[in-house]
Order: sequence, then C-alpha cells, then structure tokens
Amino acid sequence: MGAVTAADRADRADRADRADRSPKQDRSRATRQRLLEAAVACLAESGWAGSTVSVVAERAGVSRGATQHHFPTREDLFTAAVEYVAEQRSTALKELPAQDRASVVAALVDLYTGPLFRAALHLWVAASNEPQLGARVTELEARVGRETHRIAVQLLGADESAPGVRETIQGLLDMARGLGLANLLTDDGARRDRVVAQWTVLVEGALR
Repeated sequence: MGAVTAADRADRADRADRADRSPKQDRSRATRQRLLEAAVACLAESGWAGSTVSVVAERAGVSRGATQHHFPTREDLFTAAVEYVAEQRSTALKELPAQDRASVVAALVDLYTGPLFRAALHLWVAASNEPQLGARVTELEARVGRETHRIAVQLLGADESAPGVRETIQGLLDMARGLGLANLLTDDGARRDRVVAQWTVLVEGALR
C-alpha cells in the first residue's frame, strides 16, 4: 500500500465534510418547509393579524430563533410563504394530465377556491396596508400571474395570435379568481358549477 499523501488526506477530509453537511442541509430544508406550510395554514385560518412569527414558529414546532435564522422578518416569512403557495399552484397545474378543455377549466377554478388561494388573499389584503410588504407582494403576484397565464395557454392548447384568445384566457383566470373570492363567504358549489360550465362553452368557442 502506498503512502497516504497530503492530497489524499485533503480529499478524505473534503468528502467527510460534504457528508456531514448533507444531513444538516436536509434538516434545514425540512425546517424551512415546515415553517412555510405553517405560515400558509396560519394565513388561511387566522389572516394577517393573527399570523405572527411566534404563532407560526409554535405551529411548525420550531424555535423563534431558528425561524428568524431562515426568515429574519415577518415580511420575509409571509412573502416566502405566498411564493411557496404560487409554486405549489404551478406544480399542480403542470402535473395535470392531458385532458379535455372542460377539465382544464375546472382545474384552473379549483386552484382559486382552496386554502392556498385563501392564504394568498390574506397577504394581498395585508399588503394593501403594509408599505414594506406591498411592493414585494405586487411583484410576486405579477410574476405568478404571468406564469399561471402561460400554463393555462399551454394546457388549453391556445393560439394567442388569434384575435380575442389572450383576452378570453385572462377573463377565465379573472373569473376563477372572482369565484375564489366568493368562496370565502359561502361555498355555493351548484352556482360555481353552472358558471364554470358556461365559461367552458365560451373558451371552446374562442379557441376553435
């Protein structure tokens, strides 16, 4: 067996260091995800006023110090939470199997009538009264809106070069958002089904 060189020792030390860092990074990612999920749940259930850093930390089972290590301010935490919501929504859309347009329209509406949208809505309301939050949420929602529109175009097989198609899809998303708002007060499933059915007819007509 040859002598162990300095390079060998350095390589072994580097591998050991990477192996040691990996579990720590995994734990850090898991902690961050628990905090984001807790923040989303708090926003959906208690709104902005009832969603403090301490409440989120307790719900996530994480110390306040560890929470602030990941998210130094309340704005950091909840902006990241809504970005997490947006990523979840986009992932859900992207994972939809190829299907008819009626199913796509229904899936788009479902995105805006569940707890993820409810959490985002509470943050929008808070942003309208919190200057330090407003600019961040406005930029985030613009980005989310563009991504959702792009995915909707893809799922519907739409050609936006045709007159009126882009406006039809944007109207569909605006309608879905409106149903999400209405759903905060009452879950009128029968009415929503009728509206979705009519919008499916409009979308089919516009995308022929």
